[in-house]
This record gives sequence, C-alpha cells and structure tokens, in this order.
Amino acid sequence: MNHTIHSTADTVSPAQIDGPVALVVEDDAAVRDLAAAILEETDLDVIACDSAEAAIGVLERKGMNVALLFADVRLGGAMDGIALARTVERRWPDVRMVLTSGYDERSTGRLPEQAIYMQKPWRALDVLMEAEHASAAVGIA
Repeated sequence: MNHTIHSTADTVSPAQIDGPVALVVEDDAAVRDLAAAILEETDLDVIACDSAEAAIGVLERKGMNVALLFADVRLGGAMDGIALARTVERRWPDVRMVLTSGYDERSTGRLPEQAIYMQKPWRALDVLMEAEHASAAVGIA
C-alpha cells in the first residue's frame, strides 16, 4: 500500500517520491483525505494539496512523476481547478486529469479538452478506474 504526503508548495522533496504520483487538489480537508485514502489503494503514490498554487509547486518539482491530477473545480486561492487544469494541459500534457465538482458540469465553466469531469459525490470505483487508466498510461498497470 502506498502513502500520502500532505503538501504545501514547498514540502515535497525528491527523495520522498520516486514513482508515479496521483496529485489530489481539494480545499475541503475531509474530501481531500477521502480521495487520498482511495488512491492509496492503487499503484500510485499520493500527494495531497489544498490549493492549486501548492499543486503547481509540486508539479514544478515532480511533474515528470505525476500520472494523475484529481482536482476540485472550485478551490480557495487565486487559481481554481479549471485554471490549474489548463496550466497542466499546457506544461505537463501527459498528465491524466480528472476535475470534480458538486455542481453540474455545465455550471463549472469550460473544461480543458483532455480533462474528465466527475460530479460529486463520486464513487470510489470511478476514482480507482481513473487511477488505473493513469497507471496504464505510464506503464505500471
């Protein structure tokens, strides 16, 4: 079983993570912890962040390791999940992206083309399936 590192933008060192990563970005601690716990059951290591800014910090150091971005659409801070996904799409195009929201997809704004939308409450099986797709894309499934 893998472990979760709870991160701010400057707390993940290269020594802590060396394999494929699921990056969870959610400002609600309970939801973030639930997503991380589900993803710990996969072959991916998990890094959990509470903001898009912290996630960008992780990506700048570990972007080549990130296989899956699992992010809420509405985040606290200057950058929301859609802006985060657009940045990831441009700078780290191989990352599989899943954006989640409690709101209907039409009300979330225009998602990046390669992003997958998953409405809350999501099912653990759906989260695991997306992790499996991300793992397969990096050759570990």
